[in-house]
Amino acid sequence: IHVLIMMSHLSLVILSLFFQQIGLRVIHICLPEGSTKDEIVSEILRLNEDPNVQGLALDLPESLCSSKVLNAVKPEKDVDGLSSVNLGRLVHGDVCDCLVPPTVCAVMELLEDIGGKKVLLVGTHGAEGAALQSVLQRRGAAVLSCHWGAPQLQSELHHADAVVFGSTKPHGVPVSCTKPGATIINCARDPLPGKSGCGRVGCGCHSVCSLSVLCPAALGPLWGGLNMVKNMERWIQSQQYRKWDLHSLKLQPLSPVPSDIEISRAQSPKAVDVLAKEIGLLTDEIEIYGQTKAKVRLSLLERLKDQPDGKYVLVAGITPTPLGEGKSTVTVGLVQALTAHLNINSFACLRQPSQGPTFGVKGGAAGGGYAQVIPMEEFNLHLTGDIHAITAANNLLAAAIDARILHENTQSDKSLYNRLVPVVNGVRGFSAIQLARLRRLGINKTDPKTLTEEEISKFVRLDIDPSTITWQRVVDTNDRFLRRITVGQAQFDIAVASEIMAILALTTSLQDMKERLGRMVVANDKKGQPVTAEDLGVTGALAVLMKDAIKPTLMQTLEGTPVFVHAGPFANIAHGNSSVLADKIALKLVGEKGFVVTEAGFGADIGMEKFFNIKCRASGLVPSVVVLVATVRALKMHGGGPNVTAGAPLKKEYTEENLQLVADGCCNLQKQIQITQLFGVPVVVALNVFKTDSPAEIDLVCKIAKESGAFDAVPCHHWSAGGKGAVKLAQAVEKAANQKNSFKYLYSLELPIVEKIRIIAQKVYGAQDIELSPAAQSQVDRYTRQGFGNLPICMAKTHLSLSHQPERKGVPTGFILPISDVRASIGAGFIYPLVGTMSTMPGLPTRPCFYDIDLDPITEQVKGLF
Repeated sequence: IHVLIMMSHLSLVILSLFFQQIGLRVIHICLPEGSTKDEIVSEILRLNEDPNVQGLALDLPESLCSSKVLNAVKPEKDVDGLSSVNLGRLVHGDVCDCLVPPTVCAVMELLEDIGGKKVLLVGTHGAEGAALQSVLQRRGAAVLSCHWGAPQLQSELHHADAVVFGSTKPHGVPVSCTKPGATIINCARDPLPGKSGCGRVGCGCHSVCSLSVLCPAALGPLWGGLNMVKNMERWIQSQQYRKWDLHSLKLQPLSPVPSDIEISRAQSPKAVDVLAKEIGLLTDEIEIYGQTKAKVRLSLLERLKDQPDGKYVLVAGITPTPLGEGKSTVTVGLVQALTAHLNINSFACLRQPSQGPTFGVKGGAAGGGYAQVIPMEEFNLHLTGDIHAITAANNLLAAAIDARILHENTQSDKSLYNRLVPVVNGVRGFSAIQLARLRRLGINKTDPKTLTEEEISKFVRLDIDPSTITWQRVVDTNDRFLRRITVGQAQFDIAVASEIMAILALTTSLQDMKERLGRMVVANDKKGQPVTAEDLGVTGALAVLMKDAIKPTLMQTLEGTPVFVHAGPFANIAHGNSSVLADKIALKLVGEKGFVVTEAGFGADIGMEKFFNIKCRASGLVPSVVVLVATVRALKMHGGGPNVTAGAPLKKEYTEENLQLVADGCCNLQKQIQITQLFGVPVVVALNVFKTDSPAEIDLVCKIAKESGAFDAVPCHHWSAGGKGAVKLAQAVEKAANQKNSFKYLYSLELPIVEKIRIIAQKVYGAQDIELSPAAQSQVDRYTRQGFGNLPICMAKTHLSLSHQPERKGVPTGFILPISDVRASIGAGFIYPLVGTMSTMPGLPTRPCFYDIDLDPITEQVKGLF
């Protein structure tokens, strides 16, 4: 769609006929007579931001064609070619990147062979005059410019082979006969004074003079139309996949390695709009939040729908210590190596950190050392507000449940009906969501006056059984005391455990998100049937609260490579993966030979298993490689080393060489490799090297990993050296991605719920069997009756052991896995068994991280995040 702003209709008629032939649409915006420059600029700025407008052509009085007005048009939408950016390109000879103004095109069409001839420009000025002079000179003409009052005008008219008049001849300015045979071109908006029977400028005779007077008034709009076509061709080309033009940021690693926040602040990030342009995003595809982060619109998926996907890499890990083993750091280091050092397009897709662990145990979650996302304090604190949106939506639904129970308990059917379907402006009508509920109830009526008493009762009564409410209120802080504070029948969860967070991570579009939100089951009615958010009439309101949160947030690594941060469900109490949408968009942007590296929470037995069985089913994407992160520290713990406790100094076993502990602990690494092989995906082990690791310990881990079936095993030094320290890992991943991939799911969705739980417990965790509590079995039976039996399983289990007991390290065997409860996240699309005493509301430790976090009131800098 092109937009034409005009004060008259002549050119519009010509252009409309022209565009009808080539299938372009012109919208004529006729501003009121007397509009000021500011009013015109305001309208131009509005159209600049309209993604449906691909070009702007201005037809304004000369008095309004100031640089302020002309430069208000975005260069990429400048059909007239009169903005300073376009003229600069024209003057510098960048013909491919500029548009020649329509009038100039028309003049050049009329002046056929102009090389070596003298051309006089009279009364041409401003942007159009400069463009005309530049093009004529490039064609080899000798160009002289005069104004109407110039003393040499008459002399120059005698010698010019061609004369171009850019404005109307003022009264009282004599113009003598021009050189015989000269071509006269009149570009003035009003005809030059002269007798109608004569082609001579300012001549009073009635005979035929020996010169031709040509007017480009009719050709100008047509050339403007051709410019629009050229602009449309550019626009179409811009919609295609763009090769990256990414400029990496240089690192200068220090030794010893400073704190994460010091490293982050020492690097100057690129402006996010610059990064977006480098990776092929269009201006109207990003919504900027400050200088260093931006939301990316989902329209990109439609634009690049025919672009082949890149390679899909998952970073998982062995069973970690409470300190974490650096999966996020490995993810960032890997993409820095791929893009900044191997010149391969890559994207990191990370989860947004929860406020709970940020202020509780772990501190910052943006990676670490010289492999992190910057600015790290923005990454860790609020970001673009997605978790707050989830909290608001979750608690709105909780409030709707309680309010509905209250009103149904205190009002008659008639009173409920009158309030649910009120009279507005004298008319009683159903809302769209109420009409949908009527259809689900089998009531095919649209007039509120026609419902029977029985139909009214069915419509207004959800009859929620309070004892079956499963919807909890949430807050994004570790607060153990909220576990026991109840509102009605519901307790509190941490925000990232909300089903809405899981939906955000698994949805594939805005429409899909709305449908998933509507399907969320919050309770059962007194007949045992599920009650959904759609039944409560709150689906649209939830979608409105989530409309911005659905867009991934673009940030960058320390080396200026792109990162998507989106969604953040915990892997021990949810499915633990960043969003499907971030992965899908990134896979299009990197191109067929590029890599998207995403991270699954905790060990491969938890986050990776859910990535394959839940996320891949939702997305339809097939992984290329698994990177399995291990550390010597964690392996020593699994080999029988002393307990590792957050905040406490490490024992000497972890800081001194101990090959026996490492060898014994590699059983956990071997088990996690075997779990990966269950899904048929090549695995590369990334050994995250700490400064206390000895060369012998490093070599031993890599040797055992390769003997256990890993495609490769590579020591990684990205924490201390940035992407340069992960180049060998990047090369191993690139090779592994070219291996044969026989990806498969662990279980069929058609199996009964209990059997799917058993398969995970036995094949992944190594359990002998499972044991369901009576309450869990009752829930399984209920979900099966309600038609939810064919959903995948999302186990809520401790991340500190392959078993349900955190203290059991290595590879426990022979245990019975207890299932204490089973819940259903129908909107997200999975069944949610709770293993043992798993809590969905973590608590703060004795000394939380917030003791070290502070704000400098002078500089406003955050201190102590990590």
